[in-house]
Amino acid sequence: MSEKIAQIIELLKALSLLEASELVKAIEETFGVSAAAPVGGMMMAAPAGAAAAVEEVEEKTAFDLVLDEVPADKKIAVLKIVREITGLGLKDAKEMVESAPKTVKEGMPKADAEAAQKQIAEAGGKASVK
Repeated sequence: MSEKIAQIIELLKALSLLEASELVKAIEETFGVSAAAPVGGMMMAAPAGAAAAVEEVEEKTAFDLVLDEVPADKKIAVLKIVREITGLGLKDAKEMVESAPKTVKEGMPKADAEAAQKQIAEAGGKASVK
């Protein structure tokens, strides 16, 4: 440790709590830094482009069920499934089925969305999970 750093350390030891607090504020303002501890411990520097890769890896947890297509002869069967999934009344569910492609339900868990997609397919319609 250099002589200069040793002198600074000795001066810091002699500071009162109030003076140390004022010093921290002055250092933060002068150098544009923060003395706050990072949340979650130490953060490591990531190589360039790694942040984008991390964002892509995040798993999607909410899915939308979209009714893509309903054959005319399967409308009633699909209508029953749509009412069951959404809890809509007959009129609203009928409008949804007739205006396909249409989002049936948003923010569903993946398992529920896939089960609903399978029900619609069994009834004769086409749906997708997005």
